Amino acid sequence: MWADHDVRAHATGTKHLHHPLVGDLALDYVTLNVAGAPDQSLVIFTPEPASPSAEALSILASWTGTAAPAPATAEEARDTATG
Repeated sequence: MWADHDVRAHATGTKHLHHPLVGDLALDYVTLNVAGAPDQSLVIFTPEPASPSAEALSILASWTGTAAPAPATAEEARDTATG
């Protein structure tokens, strides 16, 4: 195909990836063109629901950091600044 220059962009399909911690992933994708920006596109990857790939992504998502602490109130910030 490369020698024949028979290469084209695919708008949909399945991408197979290997993550070092959770293993093989099969993700369906769709490519959306951005109106007004022909050199840009948005690619969305999603696993099949209830699949091993979906479970693996859930495991990865569960390892994200915890929520940031709530911001200090104005009074707490004032007390901290004045010592």
